[in-house]
Amino acid sequence: MLLDGKRVLITGGTGSLGQVLTSRILSKELGTPGKVIIFSRDEAKQHAMRLDYQHRRAATDEVIYHNFEKLLEFRIGDIRDYDSVASVLRRVDIVFSAAALKQVPTCEYFPFEAVRTNIGGPQNIVRAIQELSLPVEIVVGVSTDKACKPINIMGMTKAIQERIFITANLHAPKTRFVCVRYGNVLASRGSVIPLFLEQIRAGGPVTITLKEMTRFLLSLDRAVDTIFAAATGAQTGETYVPRVSSARVLDIAMVMIGERNIPIQYTGIRPGEKIHEILISEEECFRTVARGDYYAIRPILPELGGSGEGAPVLESEYCSRDNTLDREALRSLLSEAGFLSGL
Repeated sequence: MLLDGKRVLITGGTGSLGQVLTSRILSKELGTPGKVIIFSRDEAKQHAMRLDYQHRRAATDEVIYHNFEKLLEFRIGDIRDYDSVASVLRRVDIVFSAAALKQVPTCEYFPFEAVRTNIGGPQNIVRAIQELSLPVEIVVGVSTDKACKPINIMGMTKAIQERIFITANLHAPKTRFVCVRYGNVLASRGSVIPLFLEQIRAGGPVTITLKEMTRFLLSLDRAVDTIFAAATGAQTGETYVPRVSSARVLDIAMVMIGERNIPIQYTGIRPGEKIHEILISEEECFRTVARGDYYAIRPILPELGGSGEGAPVLESEYCSRDNTLDREALRSLLSEAGFLSGL
């Protein structure tokens, strides 16, 4: 299997996605890895994650001892620092690149910091592999719907990240660079579900920006499914996009509120926010093919075989405003995912 005996690196591994990705890798569904390395710059989050995997509620500094002997290894470092990245990449076989500045307002107020992390970080990975001739087999870059027709700094930097990884296939051809792109993960930090839960428990109001706003519905596990699918099945330079349901945010709120007498407050669209998520643009439709439960966007560069296999499967952009779930279907989906059990 793909990960049998492999040394796996997860950049940004202490984030919401990184922790679920780590758990799934350690469950051995893609084989038994030889090592899993969590690379991030937040020692507090690493400490908490280490305690969790050692099944301890609290501990002092002794938990870090013998770190390098364990299957799950923690490395302090900054994706923005080339020397740090080059050091951790030595003797690594597979890279899942999840480190990012992802909060839209933060990136708007500190755009160059977003550039340094979301663009400079991926470039450091590519540069180290290329210049040091590192035998990395696969790099999976984690992107976002905001990279498609971007209107905010977060999306702009992620769009360039995608191109950096895709173009890297020309300069480091022994490594397969691919990407995944998906929308907001419902249970991740800062997403709409935890916010609605907190507001409902407090008695409201539940805040929504616009009645018309729609979002794709993606769980953390479905996000990891997409990453695994790309790692195992994506061809050189492809971007994998999951086929997922979508819904109006208003309907999500109404289903979660249920019969409770809780008001809804409309706050207006926020700076840099889209009304609808777009995962594949009109221009990308012409090089998008079906790949099981996913769409595969073939690379834009002709040298990488961008024309691809078969006929395009989309006639228009892949957007969350199309084919939204009704409230009954949405209630069933949220219930199955456990999002209604806490209410």
